[in-house]
Amino acid sequence: MSYLQQLEPLDELNQALQANVHPLEWTNPTPSGRYNLVVIGAGTAGLVTAAGAAGLGAKVALIERGLMGGDCLNVGCVPSKALISTGRVAASARHAAEFGVRGTDAINVDFSAVMERLHRLRAQISPNDSAERFRMLFLEVGRRPVR
Repeated sequence: MSYLQQLEPLDELNQALQANVHPLEWTNPTPSGRYNLVVIGAGTAGLVTAAGAAGLGAKVALIERGLMGGDCLNVGCVPSKALISTGRVAASARHAAEFGVRGTDAINVDFSAVMERLHRLRAQISPNDSAERFRMLFLEVGRRPVR
């Protein structure tokens, strides 16, 4: 599966996510001399390392082949926690009668709405992991070609 296939369906929310984590119009910067640090991978650890080093004055290059934010934003932590939260809410609603809450006999989970919420959360969080944000932190952000 390609990195961009992870963003399908390419609805409005996934287009917003893509604009931040894998902007199609992005061009790699021209290297400008030696770097103090080259970070390969813009997942959680890479982003924190690159931002921290740049904040301390290091000249940093950040290279990502796929989607900025790595697994955590795109397919791991954020999506899984969104799904877990939905499951907990549905389970609580199904057991609400045990606590004296009535009218919860027909709890239905709308999977399309659940996925829309998941896409919305990723899109809302993605500016924090965006290529543009890290460029503004005085890092050189480039895309490693896929082979």
